[in-house]
Parts: sequence; C-alpha cells; structure tokens
Amino acid sequence: MFPVFSTGNFHSICDKLSSKDRELKSIIKSFGYPPMWTRPNTFETLVHIILEQQVSLASALAALNKLREKLTKITPGGLLALTDEELKACYFSRQKTIYARSLAAAIQSKQLNLKSLEKLPDEDVRARLVALKGIGNWTVDVYLMFVLRRADIFPIGDLAAVNALKQVKKLSKDTAKEGLLDITGGWQPYRTVATMILWHHYLSIRKAP
Repeated sequence: MFPVFSTGNFHSICDKLSSKDRELKSIIKSFGYPPMWTRPNTFETLVHIILEQQVSLASALAALNKLREKLTKITPGGLLALTDEELKACYFSRQKTIYARSLAAAIQSKQLNLKSLEKLPDEDVRARLVALKGIGNWTVDVYLMFVLRRADIFPIGDLAAVNALKQVKKLSKDTAKEGLLDITGGWQPYRTVATMILWHHYLSIRKAP
C-alpha cells in the first residue's frame, strides 16, 4: 500500500524527518510545523492546479475565483459550455483554456474518473493524467501531494521547493537535478512532508520583515 499522510500522523512524520535531518529540524524549530496543505479530489481542484502552472498562486486564485463567479459550481459541463471569450474574461490564457477543456471532456466522457485514481499507485495515476493535454509531471506531483495525500513525492519541477532545498542545504545554485534527488532520497518514504517543511520555510522567509 502506498504511504499517505493524514491529520493523525502528519506531526509525527515531521518529527521523524527532524530526527534525521538537522536542516528540517531547524525549520520546524524556527517556524513551527508546516500547514498540512490538502485539497478535495474534484474537477475544480485540477482546474486550479492547471491555472497555477508557471504563474503566481495569487494570479491562479484570481482566475479560479472569476470562474466561480461565472459558474457558481465549477463542473466539466459548465466549463465546456463557456466560449473562448468568457474564459478569457476569467483570465484563462489560450493554452489554459485548451487544457481545462481537455480535462473537462475527459471527465465528462468518463475517460477519466477522479475517484478511481484514489486506489491506484502513484505511477498509474501519473500515466493516466499525463495522457491529457497540458498535464505534466509538476501538475501530477501537486495532485498526488495535495489531493491524494501521497507521502513520498518530491516535485523536482517546483522552483520554490528546489530553491528552498538549495538554500537550507547551502548548495550551489547550479547544483544538478541528480544531486538534489540524492538528498531528497534520504527523506523516503516521507518526501511529500519534507517538501511541505521546505515550502513552510520558503513562505515564512518571504513573510519576514
């Protein structure tokens, strides 16, 4: 069975990671436990993750909120009924309009069943999602981490996580991907929670005066 995290074990996993990694321990000592970031397993959530691709979280949320205003409830059928101009008014780029429609069509046609993904191993989930236009490994990583709560994912394509890792480990900015993965391998089987500690550091430092 694939490892998952929950409200019942999240802090104990943080403690296990702290006991074997002094930098993660220092982050928790400085800023407390990270939030346990999760999202529901819905079409809206996947649209939100698509909107977050290569833009700020604030920009993505603004687009999602515009779509919520337009549809009230974000469903595959509702999104597919919108014109290009209506989606553009919700701050969707041309590419993200294509991606969101592709996802909506896959769910509406039953090519993709989100509920069924909950029972599949990580790599099977990845294979099903990356088959859709506009969904790559970063999007799948976020879905696995936040939605399915899989405990052992490190999103190597996430700049905030990678930069935080380089910062706390005092690594060169041009450290190769392989070197980063070697370090994160030491956090198995809890790389997701370690990443959340890194994000917590990244966000806490940015908030500091």
